[in-house]
Amino acid sequence: MIRWAWAFLDRPAQRFDDCATFWSTITGTQLSPRRGANDEFLTLLPDPALFAAAGVKMQSVTGLGGVHIDFDVDDIAAAVRIALDLGADLVANHPDYAVLRSPSGQTFCFTPSGRAKGQPAPAVSAPDGTLTRLDQVCLDIGAADHEAESDFWTVLTGWDHQQGRLPEFSRLRAKNQLPLQLLLQRLGADRPTSAHIDLSSSDIHATAAWHESLGATRIQNHEHWIVMSDPADATYCITSRDPSGV
Repeated sequence: MIRWAWAFLDRPAQRFDDCATFWSTITGTQLSPRRGANDEFLTLLPDPALFAAAGVKMQSVTGLGGVHIDFDVDDIAAAVRIALDLGADLVANHPDYAVLRSPSGQTFCFTPSGRAKGQPAPAVSAPDGTLTRLDQVCLDIGAADHEAESDFWTVLTGWDHQQGRLPEFSRLRAKNQLPLQLLLQRLGADRPTSAHIDLSSSDIHATAAWHESLGATRIQNHEHWIVMSDPADATYCITSRDPSGV
């Protein structure tokens, strides 16, 4: 059903330009022209020489912002019916896309297929040679909702479900090559589901230092990942995974 997946970075209008520059730099992309009724949307465009398709968009919003996912599908109405049958709520039904909310509160959209052509963008080389890639959206799910929410995303996407190396993590990965996979994280506390971006890195501490030089803030170090915040104070993680996607 899902032909392509987009990470959508929703960032507050007053800090949007700084965020757009930051994310463009760390992903090795160029900013598309702004579009939308209020110039609120843009796409992070890979180098045309790579023959790679974009997988990240940004939206200027009121409020704190966050992260949501767009799924390109052939039949939006049919996809909406499936999601509703699985327990999602319909937030808005537009002529060419639909906005929904998962059973425990994560926003996502169904959008028309056929726009993305090419392979996902490869890893980006930092100035010191460290490789990174924005390749994962992590769904932060409260403990009480974790089982039902995980089942929802597994059935909705039809992607392969794999247990992570820690019991609180599992992963959904498409059978076809897409720019994103989903990480399902069980939190210790109960709260509505939210999402953040994960980047894979060949050296998480070197990547964190580079991002700090560009305006990010290091929040917390863990053995296999580092929690960061971007110039709009939105949380993301740098994770110790192979940026080649293997």
